[in-house]
Amino acid sequence: MRDVQDEYDVVVVGGGPAGSVSAGLLALRGHRVLVIEREKFPRYHIGESLTTGSLPALDDLGLRDRVNELGFTKKYGGSLLWGTDEGVWDFRFAEAHKFDYSFQVRRADFDALLMTRARELGADVIEEATVTEPVLDGDRIVGVTYKLKGDDTPCTVRSKMLIDASGQAKFLGRQFDLVDWHEDLRNIAVWTYFQGHTTYEGTRAGDTLSEARPNGWLWYIPLSDNTASIGYVTHVAELKKSGLTTRELFERELADSQEVRQLTEGAWRVSGFRTARDWSYTSNRFHGPGWALLGDAAAFVDPLMSAGVAMALRAARGLAASIDWVLQHPDDEAKVMSQYDGDYRKFAGDLLSFIRFFYDRTRNKEDYYAKAQRTVGPGNNAPSKQNFALILSGMAGLHEVFTGPKDLAAAGSVRPKAEWHYFN
Repeated sequence: MRDVQDEYDVVVVGGGPAGSVSAGLLALRGHRVLVIEREKFPRYHIGESLTTGSLPALDDLGLRDRVNELGFTKKYGGSLLWGTDEGVWDFRFAEAHKFDYSFQVRRADFDALLMTRARELGADVIEEATVTEPVLDGDRIVGVTYKLKGDDTPCTVRSKMLIDASGQAKFLGRQFDLVDWHEDLRNIAVWTYFQGHTTYEGTRAGDTLSEARPNGWLWYIPLSDNTASIGYVTHVAELKKSGLTTRELFERELADSQEVRQLTEGAWRVSGFRTARDWSYTSNRFHGPGWALLGDAAAFVDPLMSAGVAMALRAARGLAASIDWVLQHPDDEAKVMSQYDGDYRKFAGDLLSFIRFFYDRTRNKEDYYAKAQRTVGPGNNAPSKQNFALILSGMAGLHEVFTGPKDLAAAGSVRPKAEWHYFN
């Protein structure tokens, strides 16, 4: 086994989907990359429902066939009991894009595959290591200090660029006080797993169901091991107002639900309850000298649209393109990373705006379709229902993250487009 070096082109903090994909893409471009992950993979993680917006990154890494071979439930769209329309309505990914389906994944297996692929492409990976602090040269980050589990001896590794993909641990966000919370979406989620549930028929069998409740909403996600992930999301103020424990609140909402209750008639719980809170925030900076934020370390925009992984992987592709350019043209760092920051912020902002509109359950589906049409923007002649599917697929309809150094390209200094095929 090759020893870990003292210096890399890129050090990535966090080996989840955002960190592993960015590391794999940069290694694929010939850069020396180190990933430092605090846990031992495979490890449990919530966020099983993927949209088709995740698939281009899998294609970049040559992983789609291997994901198919894992036997995950195929997800062709989503079903909703939402708004003023009576009954369940749905959307299909095929209405919006060439990808017919995505997957309902076991994140332990999916994330481990992405990390394995980063290794295969040449990235070094250290697991069970905690990054303790950045190494600074003036105001520039030039590395990090970390400790291996069970070893108090600090290790230092230097980098030309640091990617913080530490997830909701928000390594640099906490260091530099970057996190701005979205108070209206300061939610809490409680979830568990059931067996003995039923599913829809045909291509709806793998649908995520989102069911509105008076003060929150329920999710239902059928998985390939004959379990279903079921959770309830509400504002933390509603939990306090109820006077109930998170378990009691979940059980009440499930019992009083319409569609999720029918799908779980006769089902039994097969795991304990888990909770997560304070789910929505955006960092006030996504980059600085020698560093960039990625995935949940940059922003988390509520789980309502199942957009977390797709958002992280779209941004990972953009950041890999950005850093690939910067490593070859260091004088362009400020300009290129500012473009990444602006693109990513616009992407997250568009999604946040759509989710806030969607949380208004006094509207009907035509209102949601019309909002999708406005979000996609003027000059778009596609039917509004198609644009709704486009946004919920995570494929497009929201601002793209760094498709190339646009202003530099105009000046004639960017490489030919064909050389960017991994990122387009």
